[in-house]
Amino acid sequence: MPTTPAAAAAGSPAPRRLLDQLRDALRNCHYSLRTEQAYVHWTKAFIRFHGLRHPATMAGPEVAAFLCHLAAERGLSVSTHRQALSALLFLYGKVLGQSLPWMDEIGRPVPKRRLPVVLSPAEVAAVLDRLDGTHRLLGELLYGTGLRITEALQLRVKDIDFAQRAIVVRAGKGGKDRVVTLPATLEAPLREQLRAVHAVWAEDSAAGHAGVQLPDPLERKVPRAGSSWAWFWVFPQGGHSVDPRSGVVRRHHLVPGTFQRAFARALQAAGIAKTATPHTLRHSFATHLLQSGSDIRTVQELLGHSDVATTMIYTHVLRLGGYAVQSPLDRLAPAR
Repeated sequence: MPTTPAAAAAGSPAPRRLLDQLRDALRNCHYSLRTEQAYVHWTKAFIRFHGLRHPATMAGPEVAAFLCHLAAERGLSVSTHRQALSALLFLYGKVLGQSLPWMDEIGRPVPKRRLPVVLSPAEVAAVLDRLDGTHRLLGELLYGTGLRITEALQLRVKDIDFAQRAIVVRAGKGGKDRVVTLPATLEAPLREQLRAVHAVWAEDSAAGHAGVQLPDPLERKVPRAGSSWAWFWVFPQGGHSVDPRSGVVRRHHLVPGTFQRAFARALQAAGIAKTATPHTLRHSFATHLLQSGSDIRTVQELLGHSDVATTMIYTHVLRLGGYAVQSPLDRLAPAR
């Protein structure tokens, strides 16, 4: 909206653009950067779909038409469809301040339970053997601890406790902290990784580069903490880049896409015909723990699930193949 001459003369600031207001509201609610980017994306898509109309001039029917387009014509998955709906509900409720009497009238897609893809121990070993350097360490960390790829990449030096043989996951999914076991086989590789990373940190410090990004409250209270060794990334990028929120040039952690591509190449080289991703290592971690006799509640805590029902999906995997009932075909005689 352009500033009027009277407002300009009075020195009144121009009103903030809608997307900037959306970003401010998301940050005030402590949403992650990935969620912020997703909500901004769906808000832009919604506005473009309706011919650049301002959302304040639209309501339930327009939201429903957009969501129907996403499901019927673009064929989005249930999870992506629900994310788009959440973005628009946040826009109307938190940014535009509109009551949502039409919210209950909008149909919500029901997620369907899918069995996770799980690699056998031999398949995990085959994939890990085809990863090198930092990618090998990352793969072993995901399988050895059950971490999500983003949780592993966001680890700080202070989060690894060699004395207690533990790794602290800060603000994981749902903003929750948890502790996972540090595998004994990873102690030496992680110490070597930290020695190499310390040289990178020392070089940044000597050059006067800005410290790493900190959680919002700490960034305000102790801004210098970002330059300390304790807060440095365990898996930093090779160079510096612009912080998408502050605009500060600093060193960030590795991005997931780099490891995802390396994992896909290793999977293909191993000749494994499964639609596996780095997240499959987390599924394999949980399944193999249950196969070895670990308690379901222990696995739940290690994975950071709020509800044990989420962890129970892995018990369904255990009933497949050799862990299922014997097929009547196998009892026929004579055997081939």
